[in-house]
Amino acid sequence: MSKVYKEITKDISKSLAKLRAEAPEMMKGFGDLATAATKDGALDKKTKELIALALGVAARCDGCIGFHTQALNRLHASREEIIETLGMAIYMGGGPSLMYAAEALTAFEEVNNP
Repeated sequence: MSKVYKEITKDISKSLAKLRAEAPEMMKGFGDLATAATKDGALDKKTKELIALALGVAARCDGCIGFHTQALNRLHASREEIIETLGMAIYMGGGPSLMYAAEALTAFEEVNNP
Protein backbone atom coordinates (compact mmCIF):
# COMPACT_ATOMS: atom_id res chain seq x y z
CA MET A 1 0.00 0.00 0.00
CA SER A 2 1.55 3.27 -1.07
CA LYS A 3 0.17 6.53 0.24
CA VAL A 4 1.67 9.98 -0.01
CA TYR A 5 0.62 11.77 3.15
CA LYS A 6 1.64 15.20 1.88
CA GLU A 7 -0.85 14.70 -0.96
CA ILE A 8 -3.51 13.35 1.38
CA THR A 9 -3.28 16.38 3.65
CA LYS A 10 -3.10 18.75 0.68
CA ASP A 11 -6.27 17.27 -0.82
CA ILE A 12 -8.08 17.27 2.52
CA SER A 13 -7.03 20.88 3.11
CA LYS A 14 -8.70 21.86 -0.17
CA SER A 15 -11.91 20.13 0.88
CA LEU A 16 -11.72 21.69 4.33
CA ALA A 17 -11.38 25.14 2.75
CA LYS A 18 -14.66 24.55 0.91
CA LEU A 19 -16.32 23.40 4.11
CA ARG A 20 -14.91 26.43 5.94
CA ALA A 21 -16.45 28.72 3.29
CA GLU A 22 -19.85 27.05 3.53
CA ALA A 23 -19.97 26.41 7.28
CA PRO A 24 -17.70 29.04 8.83
CA GLU A 25 -19.19 28.95 12.33
CA MET A 26 -18.90 25.18 12.58
CA MET A 27 -15.32 25.20 11.32
CA LYS A 28 -14.41 28.07 13.66
CA GLY A 29 -15.86 26.07 16.53
CA PHE A 30 -13.79 23.04 15.58
CA GLY A 31 -10.69 25.21 15.21
CA ASP A 32 -11.29 26.75 18.63
CA LEU A 33 -11.69 23.27 20.12
CA ALA A 34 -8.44 22.13 18.51
CA THR A 35 -6.61 25.20 19.82
CA ALA A 36 -7.92 24.70 23.34
CA ALA A 37 -7.26 20.96 23.35
CA THR A 38 -3.69 21.19 22.07
CA LYS A 39 -2.37 24.16 24.04
CA ASP A 40 0.27 23.60 26.69
CA GLY A 41 -1.15 22.66 30.07
CA ALA A 42 -0.43 19.75 32.40
CA LEU A 43 0.57 18.00 29.16
CA ASP A 44 2.70 19.90 26.69
CA LYS A 45 1.65 20.40 23.08
CA LYS A 46 4.00 17.71 21.76
CA THR A 47 2.63 15.10 24.18
CA LYS A 48 -0.89 16.00 23.11
CA GLU A 49 0.05 15.65 19.44
CA LEU A 50 1.59 12.24 20.17
CA ILE A 51 -1.72 11.21 21.75
CA ALA A 52 -3.58 12.55 18.72
CA LEU A 53 -1.33 10.50 16.43
CA ALA A 54 -2.05 7.35 18.45
CA LEU A 55 -5.78 8.04 18.25
CA GLY A 56 -5.51 8.66 14.51
CA VAL A 57 -3.77 5.31 14.08
CA ALA A 58 -6.39 3.55 16.20
CA ALA A 59 -9.18 5.22 14.18
CA ARG A 60 -7.42 4.35 10.89
CA CYS A 61 -7.66 7.98 9.81
CA ASP A 62 -5.18 8.80 7.02
CA GLY A 63 -5.79 12.53 7.28
CA CYS A 64 -5.29 12.47 11.05
CA ILE A 65 -2.00 10.62 10.61
CA GLY A 66 -0.86 13.11 7.98
CA PHE A 67 -1.78 16.27 9.89
CA HIS A 68 -0.47 15.05 13.26
CA THR A 69 2.86 13.80 11.86
CA GLN A 70 3.29 17.25 10.28
CA ALA A 71 2.55 18.90 13.64
CA LEU A 72 4.96 16.54 15.40
CA ASN A 73 7.66 17.34 12.86
CA ARG A 74 7.17 21.07 13.58
CA LEU A 75 7.40 20.29 17.32
CA HIS A 76 10.68 18.39 16.76
CA ALA A 77 9.36 15.01 17.87
CA SER A 78 12.05 12.38 17.67
CA ARG A 79 11.74 9.13 15.81
CA GLU A 80 11.95 7.37 19.20
CA GLU A 81 8.95 9.35 20.50
CA ILE A 82 6.99 8.40 17.38
CA ILE A 83 7.95 4.72 17.72
CA GLU A 84 6.92 4.59 21.40
CA THR A 85 3.63 6.32 20.60
CA LEU A 86 2.95 3.86 17.79
CA GLY A 87 3.75 1.03 20.20
CA MET A 88 0.99 2.23 22.52
CA ALA A 89 -1.44 2.53 19.59
CA ILE A 90 -0.61 -1.03 18.52
CA TYR A 91 -0.95 -2.31 22.08
CA MET A 92 -4.38 -0.72 22.48
CA GLY A 93 -5.65 -1.37 18.95
CA GLY A 94 -4.27 -4.77 17.98
CA GLY A 95 -3.60 -5.87 14.41
CA PRO A 96 -5.46 -3.08 12.57
CA SER A 97 -3.50 -0.50 14.56
CA LEU A 98 -0.27 -2.31 13.68
CA MET A 99 -1.02 -1.78 9.99
CA TYR A 100 -1.76 1.92 10.51
CA ALA A 101 1.26 2.35 12.80
CA ALA A 102 3.39 1.29 9.83
CA GLU A 103 1.57 3.92 7.76
CA ALA A 104 2.15 6.58 10.45
CA LEU A 105 5.88 5.83 10.49
CA THR A 106 5.94 6.24 6.71
CA ALA A 107 4.11 9.56 7.07
CA PHE A 108 6.58 10.78 9.71
CA GLU A 109 9.52 9.81 7.50
CA GLU A 110 7.89 11.63 4.58
CA VAL A 111 7.41 14.93 6.44
CA ASN A 112 10.78 14.65 8.19
CA ASN A 113 12.65 14.25 4.88
CA PRO A 114 11.13 16.75 2.44
